[in-house]
Amino acid sequence: MTQGISMLERHRQPSIAVAIPSYKVTGHVLEVIAAIPPSVQRIYAVDDACPDASGDHIERYCTDPRVRVLRHTSNQGVGGALITAYRAALKDGMDIVVKIDGDGQMDPRLLPLFVRPILAGRADYTKGNRFYRPESVRTMPPMRLIGNALLSFLTKLSCGYWQLMDPTNGYTAIHTTVLRELPLDKLERRYFFETDMLFRLNTLRAVVRDIPMDAVYADEESNLNIKRVLPEFLGKHLSRLFRRYVYSYLVRDFNIGTIYSLAGSFLLITGGVFGVLHWIGSNTSNHPASSGTVMLAAMPVLIGIQLLIAFVQYDVSSVPTEPRSPELQEADRALPRATP
Repeated sequence: MTQGISMLERHRQPSIAVAIPSYKVTGHVLEVIAAIPPSVQRIYAVDDACPDASGDHIERYCTDPRVRVLRHTSNQGVGGALITAYRAALKDGMDIVVKIDGDGQMDPRLLPLFVRPILAGRADYTKGNRFYRPESVRTMPPMRLIGNALLSFLTKLSCGYWQLMDPTNGYTAIHTTVLRELPLDKLERRYFFETDMLFRLNTLRAVVRDIPMDAVYADEESNLNIKRVLPEFLGKHLSRLFRRYVYSYLVRDFNIGTIYSLAGSFLLITGGVFGVLHWIGSNTSNHPASSGTVMLAAMPVLIGIQLLIAFVQYDVSSVPTEPRSPELQEADRALPRATP
């Protein structure tokens, strides 16, 4: 399959688009556009109801014929802006859409690194990773480093991509055959967008790969209020974790991982409740529990923990490895011929 994709690359130049959500980026966006490689055919700059009129600024000072400014009448967040660009790229028949922020934190010269695994049939979606090189991590503010590490672990649990380490990184590329399969209307519009994308991609069994990149922090101001969004983020992660489990281990498949998780949860809860009830009874009656009672409480808990660890190991080993985009391309080509 990879050889077939390589032959396709030689005979057909892929159409690549860049999406640039534009909100308070007038100080950097023109430099970002100027650095985008000539291999890109379309550049969608989405003015997300920017108070600085980013769209007007781009149209006034940018002469690149590839640029098309899209406008929102109300602010929809980075996810909403990117969805607008995605829809435009699908309508224009683009093959790959790369998302680059307009604040100068993402080097457009890295774009070929994000596109290459998709063209080679080794990935459906690529995502930047600022944690790959120790030199890059040293430039990251400590609080952001800790926050990203915690969010990475939560994302591994809720989305199932255990090999990813930088889930909040917005430098991404996606093949449009996979993009067409996503429910764009249901995607989160604001700060949880990147994580929701990974959750939706996992339901498609799409292959996601990290692309090493350096962290760059300019003079931009973050609009993310950690104290305000943290409870919301935790709730959404729990929601995705539950939905992913039900879909992957109860609806779409019933496998050894399902048995590990159900049996482990049952034993852990049963042993825990049994132990707590007898501990309360012992304290009330001033009679210590017998060694047999302690063992009856401890053994189910220990076995349950072991089974849940086995479930996590199974889940880690189940990360998608076969890209969907070549398969979907074949289906798209076959569909017209199969129709009477």
